[in-house]
Amino acid sequence: MCGIAGTYLRLDGGPLTARMTTALAHRGPDGAGTYRHRAGAGEVHLGHRRLSIVDLSPTGAQPMVADGLALSYNGELYNAPRLRAELTGLGVRFRGTSDTEVLLQAWRRWGTDCLPRLRGMFAFAIFDERTGELVLARDQLGVKPLFVVRSDDGIAFASELKALAGALPGGLTVDGSALVASLLYYWVPDSRCAYREAEKLPPGSWIRFRPDGRTQRGTYWSLREEAEAGAAREPLTVEELHEVVAESTRCHLLADVPVATFLSGGLDSSYLTALAARDSPGIAAYTISFREEDARFEAMPDDLRYARLVAERFGVDLREIRIAPDVLELLPRMTSALDEPIGDPAAINSFLICEAARAAGIKVMLSGMGADELFAGYRKHLANVLGVRYRRLPAGVRHAVGSVVDALPVASARRGYRSARFAKRFVSFADLPEEEAFRRSYTMYDRAELLDLVHPDLAPAVDEVLDEHARTYRDTDLTDHVNRMCLADARLFLPGLNLTYTDRATMAASTEVRVPFVDVEVVRAAFRIPGDRKIERRQGKAALKRAALTVLPPEIVYRPKGLFSAPLRAWMSRDLAGLVRETVEEGLLVSSGLLDRAALRRLVAEDATGREDRAKHLWHIVTLEHWYRGAVVADGAHAA
Repeated sequence: MCGIAGTYLRLDGGPLTARMTTALAHRGPDGAGTYRHRAGAGEVHLGHRRLSIVDLSPTGAQPMVADGLALSYNGELYNAPRLRAELTGLGVRFRGTSDTEVLLQAWRRWGTDCLPRLRGMFAFAIFDERTGELVLARDQLGVKPLFVVRSDDGIAFASELKALAGALPGGLTVDGSALVASLLYYWVPDSRCAYREAEKLPPGSWIRFRPDGRTQRGTYWSLREEAEAGAAREPLTVEELHEVVAESTRCHLLADVPVATFLSGGLDSSYLTALAARDSPGIAAYTISFREEDARFEAMPDDLRYARLVAERFGVDLREIRIAPDVLELLPRMTSALDEPIGDPAAINSFLICEAARAAGIKVMLSGMGADELFAGYRKHLANVLGVRYRRLPAGVRHAVGSVVDALPVASARRGYRSARFAKRFVSFADLPEEEAFRRSYTMYDRAELLDLVHPDLAPAVDEVLDEHARTYRDTDLTDHVNRMCLADARLFLPGLNLTYTDRATMAASTEVRVPFVDVEVVRAAFRIPGDRKIERRQGKAALKRAALTVLPPEIVYRPKGLFSAPLRAWMSRDLAGLVRETVEEGLLVSSGLLDRAALRRLVAEDATGREDRAKHLWHIVTLEHWYRGAVVADGAHAA
């Protein structure tokens, strides 16, 4: 895993690339390199920061230049051995053993046609000295990031947005509509960018820049098309699904350095850890626990007990990290690391785990990220299925249920009530039409609440963001309700939130995290499973659970679902209570007029009574405030 940056036909390209590459040092502390070449009337500059994982020798250094091609690449190709064998059979001779060299030679042989052949996570820039053309490409599912700024001055790109925002002369402009999207979702969807001048290269796509100023775009892989094709095929058996997951896990262990796993004790991480332990006996795994009083206040399940059970059964070297973070100290560090305003505290967990692993010499970790999205494992999936049945009840019955649930407290002075929180969330959307119900089951506000919260000038952006969700959800021929939700999650939730915070938080600790479930073959398999086999009765992720029984005991497979999250209510009521007050009364978002102080005060009051759970809302407001301060002040950006 690495960091890449570069410029194309910019007069300030050399110094700008150097500044961006330096800003990405945390992504690659093992080495740095630059490349410069004339291109038409200007120059191309490529920068690279290396985290050495495969081929630790100098033959894996980047930018890699050979016979007129220059490559700066971030990622891992899990089918590199197979591609290497194929290219060798075609007469290609390799100098080293890196997947970088495999990618460069694949590009030389097939150009953009090599992209559908690649299995892995990647974002790269490749320059052809003969044609003067620069091509940028990103992996099929958006695991690895790539940001681009195009202007009259030329092209600039980087692995992280803050490298561009902090290095470009004059800074960038905060995009108000992206902030609205962040408030709705608590992250910025992959289709948008926090800065107006920047864009994210979409997953499964490439863009070519030519010296004459022309630009060409292409899409080489479509998640929607793959999902629809999978649904039209014969459903997978349990045995076939297990083999796909097992094979993906084996591929993701490819490395010349030790690999460890995240092990929360939940189904997904336990399944991957068990599979990894078969191929790497004694593999290390990292798990976390929280202060007892925080876990009790949040009514969190005892995940540690299950993690220990898995470790003992499969001979795993379990390393336990007890998290009692200084949230006030970590908050500004994490908001900066995350690039865009993201209100998921799980990023803190990921960072602290990877920081501990890195201190122990671990550079690569496997995560169970993606299984919930693809196999319908979130509570929202089951809740939306139940919502269909709920809407069939007589209106009077639904009204009575709503009244009872509305009166339930979500917390007392000493503990929270998870069941009450879930019940309140359910009745807030269960009466709505399908797309709107799905959106409300996981987003932060309804339309009226969002309009009440933001400046009136941002009202058009509210409808624009809501319309975008509706278009994305409906943009499919899938007729299966459960798989429509899974597809929407894989297009919105997975790249926008989970893959983003995983990449930024873990790379901030100079650690590569691999996600075997977010793999093209696993995705294809997931959509060959009908929705009624993903959710059976009141059991989510049913098909994956059956596959996991091949290696895991039922006690792990059918345990209550845990949460890779944090004791938010405890943090908000104790560690961050003062910061919440400061943000609401004196924050830059309020003083600039972007957010309405009275609306924020209502959120605080509702949370304080214990009748509504606003901890996540307030956490995101605080993180958004810190991000906005950094964007406007530290990065020299312009306000929205």
